[in-house]
Amino acid sequence: MQTLKVNFVVCQLFALLAAIWFRTYLHSSKTSSFMRHVVATLLGLYLALFCFGWYALHFLVQSGISYCIMIIIGVENMHTYCFLFALGYLTVCQITRVYIFDYGQYSADFSGPMMIITQKITSLAYEIHDGMFRKDEELTPSQRGLAVRRMPSLLEYLSYNCNFMGILAGPLCSYKDYITFIEGRSYHMAQSGENGREEIQYGRTEPSPNIAVIQKLLVCGLSLLFHLTISKTLPVEYNIDEHFQATASWPTKVVYLYVSLLAARPKYYFAWTLADAINNAAGFGFRGYDENGAARWDLISNLRIQQIEMSTSFKMFLDNWNIQTALWLKRVCYERASLSPTIQTFILSAIWHGVYPGYYLTFLTGVLMTLAARAMRSNFRHYFVEPPQVKLLYDVVTWIVTQIAISYTVVPFVLLSIKPSFMFYSSWYYCLHIVGILVLLLLPSKKTQRGKNRHEDIWLSQSKKFDEGENSLEQNSFYTTNNVCNQNQEMASRHSS
Repeated sequence: MQTLKVNFVVCQLFALLAAIWFRTYLHSSKTSSFMRHVVATLLGLYLALFCFGWYALHFLVQSGISYCIMIIIGVENMHTYCFLFALGYLTVCQITRVYIFDYGQYSADFSGPMMIITQKITSLAYEIHDGMFRKDEELTPSQRGLAVRRMPSLLEYLSYNCNFMGILAGPLCSYKDYITFIEGRSYHMAQSGENGREEIQYGRTEPSPNIAVIQKLLVCGLSLLFHLTISKTLPVEYNIDEHFQATASWPTKVVYLYVSLLAARPKYYFAWTLADAINNAAGFGFRGYDENGAARWDLISNLRIQQIEMSTSFKMFLDNWNIQTALWLKRVCYERASLSPTIQTFILSAIWHGVYPGYYLTFLTGVLMTLAARAMRSNFRHYFVEPPQVKLLYDVVTWIVTQIAISYTVVPFVLLSIKPSFMFYSSWYYCLHIVGILVLLLLPSKKTQRGKNRHEDIWLSQSKKFDEGENSLEQNSFYTTNNVCNQNQEMASRHSS
């Protein structure tokens, strides 16, 4: 496993250098889109082969068969067959790797890139179905903006799935955004007003990603340093140590739970921020200018660290964690589900993540914690809005409770197996599970006039706002404003792990 980790880091650093070279010498103004596709694909396949050996052939098999399905089945039903095949192939690979080869060795396995490729295959299949089969009036504005109006060539398809910038760690991006970047149209931007409607054209030179890349590399360095030093001395497994459970006081258990899970997060910060920096270094990830005219390079960013660590609610944590996966779940499942969209989205998220039992325990606990936190917030928060001193006290208390609840929820995600996960929950007497159930049973759930849960109405209203913003800028999805995009991410993140 250590060799795989080293290979992964080496390949990502090579990809960073390749990205700088790609932007400098294969800029869209200097070479054709065809050449950029070829180089991006070949470099991506080389990195996959170096990092994972012949297991990288799974990437080509999954992508190749999915493309054949698109061509043979046709645009009417290909999205369904591509979805079932891509997710099924991923699941088979996860089962064989986990239960046949190396149980517990999940940090840098070949199924990780396949998870991103599965997202790309399914997203593109739905976007082609929307663009080439469904009528425009049947689409939501966001679906219309992402719809693909022609079948990609095999080269374009492989380049999108296997390019060197995202093959190892993603993140997910839309097909139209990627093609716009390859063809060099991503800098023809418009600045949107606060309402998402007014557009002011900016005639300026192509912005440089250097500052954004350097900032993200500094975050990567600090995260890696934290992981290699502090994380090793604070293992999550110590929470189920028999001596620790027998002798530690409750305050000690609570503090160690929070600190050990805090120390477990930097490896994700490192991997996702480095992947974002690689894309930026190649010139991909530009999302227009803010109200001050500064370039923004967060189009495909996957997390916001400050908001994660300062979260005062379960929702706020999920809003800022694994953002692109949340958008994928919204676009391919939640928006399209006709029956119990929340439950279907939860099931899809669980299947996509893998087959370790700990994942499912985390998701089940997370649903309970999310519903309980929402009920508490809707029933009590309005009592603590004023004065500022009371609001500050409320924020401190909710931050403490949120961090403990998040840590309690994700322990099985780290431990992976059933037995140690239940050992941990037993040592805590399932206290937060019991509290969550009591909250849902005792506190009233506020309803709207249509009888829907308040949360669902918030989702629909803000999703509609996002759709309107995307519709006004559908010629290029880079144009979405920060406020509108944040609304979309906040509502979508609620349904991801």
